Amino acid sequence: MPEFLDIRPLTGAAFAAFGEVIEADPASMRLINGGTTERFHALAAAEAAGEGARVIINLFRGQPRSFPYDVDMMERHPFGSQSFSPVSGRAFLVVVSEDESGRPGRPQVFLARGDQGVNYRRNVWHHPLMALGEVSDFLVVDRDGPGNNLEEFFFETPYIIKEPAP
Repeated sequence: MPEFLDIRPLTGAAFAAFGEVIEADPASMRLINGGTTERFHALAAAEAAGEGARVIINLFRGQPRSFPYDVDMMERHPFGSQSFSPVSGRAFLVVVSEDESGRPGRPQVFLARGDQGVNYRRNVWHHPLMALGEVSDFLVVDRDGPGNNLEEFFFETPYIIKEPAP
């Protein structure tokens, strides 16, 4: 029988085991450009391992998901981190799992606000991009280079996410 997953708000503390939450944290703010710009410094670290690897910046356009939604697979990237920051300013879902002997454990679901992004550390199990409501653009920073940087796992019984509350 499928299990339903609860949706929790995305916070740095709740997400710490998987990576960083990218948001305007006052503790990291520095004034630059003659005091005309606030820089929120070093919110996440991009990782790119392996010979010939490099960090790249992409734009992903995510189609909105329909609910209830079956989480039937997870993926991870063994050679690099991957960050998602919404350009469209819309909320999105973040689904992650702890590693349990080389496979994803029970997924956890977070609701990211339109002013929050996430950086998945290298080798963190996560679900592909989950836009909500309408087509949404995301700035994505990840690794490019030789080697297979994608591992997928398919659950025998999917987990189910109910429609997020507005």
